[in-house]
Order: sequence, then C-alpha cells, then structure tokens
Amino acid sequence: MRRSFFALALVLLATLHLAAAAPRARPNIVVIFIDDMGWGDFSCFGNPDAKTPHIDRLAAEGIRFSQFYVNSPICSPSRCALTTGQYPQRWRITSFLNNRADNARRGVADWLDPQAPTLPRLLQQAGYATGHFGKWHLGGQRDVADAPPITAYGFDASLTNFEGMGPKLLPLTLKPGETVAGRIWADAERLGSPVTWMQRSQITTGFVDAALTFIDQATHEKKPFYVNLWPDDVHSPFWPPVSEWRDGTKRGLYLSVLEAMDRQFGKLFDRLRADPALRDNTLVLVCSDNGPEPGAGSAGPFRGAKTTLYEGGVRSPLIVWGPGLIAARSAGSHDETSVLAAFDLPPSLLAVAGVPASREIAFDGENHAPALLGRGAAKRAAPIMWRRPPDRKTWPPAFTEPLPDLSIRDGDWKLLCDYDGTKPQLYDLATDRGETRNVAAAQPAIVARLTTTVVAWHRSLPPDRGPEIAAEPAAAKAKKKAK
Repeated sequence: MRRSFFALALVLLATLHLAAAAPRARPNIVVIFIDDMGWGDFSCFGNPDAKTPHIDRLAAEGIRFSQFYVNSPICSPSRCALTTGQYPQRWRITSFLNNRADNARRGVADWLDPQAPTLPRLLQQAGYATGHFGKWHLGGQRDVADAPPITAYGFDASLTNFEGMGPKLLPLTLKPGETVAGRIWADAERLGSPVTWMQRSQITTGFVDAALTFIDQATHEKKPFYVNLWPDDVHSPFWPPVSEWRDGTKRGLYLSVLEAMDRQFGKLFDRLRADPALRDNTLVLVCSDNGPEPGAGSAGPFRGAKTTLYEGGVRSPLIVWGPGLIAARSAGSHDETSVLAAFDLPPSLLAVAGVPASREIAFDGENHAPALLGRGAAKRAAPIMWRRPPDRKTWPPAFTEPLPDLSIRDGDWKLLCDYDGTKPQLYDLATDRGETRNVAAAQPAIVARLTTTVVAWHRSLPPDRGPEIAAEPAAAKAKKKAK
C-alpha cells in the first residue's frame, strides 16, 4: 500500500515537473495601425470631444505609452518602418506612394522591395499564421499595377483597400438625404480580386470580420497568429454613418468617424476577451501611422501635425494589451518614461514571440520587449532620426513657411535642422514637450553633436529629391523676377 502511494506521488511530481517545464505556446500578436490619427484623439489620451470606450478599456487593462514615435510623419514610410524594423529611407520609401510619374519626381520607389526583411515573413517562417487586413500603401496604387502582392511580404492572407495588390474592400459613400450610394476608387478593381463594395462608414467592420475569420482558422489549426489590422480610418475624406454627421464640419465629421471606428474594433476586442486561451496569450498593440490632418484630429499638447517633424507629426499614442503576457503590476499603467519607435516593434515582437532573427538582418530598431510587457522602462542605445517627405518642405495652407528637413531625438534633446545642418532648432522635451523654446543658441556643443550625427545619417542613406523640390519655388521666383 505504502509502495503504491509513493509510486503515485512520484508520478504526480513528475507530471507537475513536466507541466512546469513545458514551453508556453507562442503568443498571438495583433497590430492595429490607425491612419492619420493624432496623439490626443483617444479619450484616454485626453480628447474631450469624442469617446473611444473600447480603446479606453484596452488602456485600462494594459499599458499606455506617452513617448512612442513613428519613423515618418507620412503614411507609406511609416508603414515601411513598422514592417521592416529599419529606416524607410533604406528602401527609398520616403513619402506616400503615388502614381509612377509622381514617385519618380520625388525620388520614391514604386513599391517596397520584396527582399526587404519583414516581421510577418520572419514569424511565418517560425510557424505563425500571418494575415494583413486593411490599408497597405507599400505598393500597388493608382497606375502602379505590377507591384508584388501583399502575400509576397510574408502574409498567408490579405484583404486591402485601393492602395495594395490583392483582394479588397472598396468604399460606397452616402450623405444625409441621399438614397443612392456613390463609389470612389472604382479603378482599383484592376489591382486585385475579389472586390467587395461596402459603405465606407463600415469598412473597418469588414476588415475586423476578415481578421476574426482568419483568427478562428488559425485557432482551429492550433497555430499562433500575427495579424495586421490597418483600417482606412480615420483618414479623410470623412464618411461617418449617415446618422452621425454632427455639424458637418471637418472636425465634426472626423470625430464621428473616430467614434464609429472605436465601436467597430469592439467586436474584435470582445472576441479576444471571451476566449480564455486568446485572452491569456494574445498581445494587441494600437497606434497611429502619423500625426493628424490639420483641422481634423488633435496632436494634443504637441506642435505640428501630419508631414512635419515636430512632435505632433511623429509622436503617436501607443496602447499595449495582453492580460496574460503583461506583468500584472503594470495593468492599467501609464509609461511616461520609455522612448520607443515603430521600427523597434519588429525586433521587440520577435523577442516576445521567442523567434530569433537572422544575423544577416540589421535592424535599426531596438529590442524593447520588456517595456512592451511592462517589465521595465526602455533605455535607448541609439537616437531616433527622421527625414521629412521630399515633397513637404511646405504644405499649404496649414504650413506655408519652410519646414525643417531633418530631426533627431537623443535623450530629452530634440534637434531639427536643414539637410546641411543649418537653421538648427533645439528643444528640451523634458521641460518643453510642446517645442516652444528654441535653446540652440544657448547649447552650441549639443547642437554641434546632434547636427553632425543627423547629417551623417542622412548622407549615409539613399537620397530622394527633397533638395531639388525645395529649390524649385525659389528658382521659379528668381526666374520670374528676372523677366
């Protein structure tokens, strides 16, 4: 009897030891990349004019980051950095991808080189199911009809809008009082099929539903999943539900689209919470691709907006949710210390997934997985640097004065200057996050160090035609004066 008891005890101990030693299943990852939303647009980031309760609940259960940056103040290069973990200038993606003629005029590639390293491909090679649902804008738009399909970058499945190759959702539009819906971007049907037309105000739901179907399939196959959910919202033109047009102003329409988008995300968040296996092993990240369109969204306390290198153009809200992955003590916390950027996400998420990157890949971003999981503040080894879009030296009517060409953040110092290091602006973000007091004259040594660093970085990367485009108005003005 005693021998049987001890034998049973040994079996139980061995079972417990094996269970403890068993590796945890690789975590699922969902990256939500909102289009043209400002730092101050979620109500949990201080927006008094709109409510985003579904996003706010994520923040209340997860971590809210105040010092998260994207690597460009405009769409395509920002998406390139998040996808590759590298500065987008390495791949000649320095402004939004347009038609062939305009891309050539600005010195911009027609699409992201499929040889670029990508986070989804690395995860796919490690056994992840990978899906992209939403805006792509890294090739396949306007007259660029021969770009690689989205699946060439490491995705098993995709569903996109008019700015990508492959199956797509295209928008129907309806104003109050109208009974017949209009169509926009109809020529994008030639860039991939099948095509589904649906109300622009509900397209986020279309992408969410596709992502949920993909998640269900991956779960059924017992595979970890990586999902990009990149909605068209909240980019203009603004098409909220017909009953929610507010006063019809640009700001009012924007706020209605923002609230409708939040509601549509709720379906995804509820699904993840309802399934304990998903809730405890899924990491959700929510951020924006660049600052807000002037007159629509809000950059909160920050200077500038979309297309500028000031904080309002490149600082984004970031929320990370994962009840079973984030340190319990960090649930509902606000990380005001960690300085992170979008190109940090690929190396960081690979670390979270336990997937080693090839030694042949040189990420510009850094691994800050502990910060994302609430296990310590991020401490950067290198500064973050930016180059403006080549076509945005000015952007009338919002920005009529010439904008800085380059920018660098190192510690609390933020410097902006022109391509050759002239016209420096220096701000101490610890005391002046609104970039209101240029202290360059009082800090010549810091200005010299930072301008040297950022100009050398700029010159080390493939050029675009920013200098030539910036010179065009001055040349035209001189020519006119000479006549």
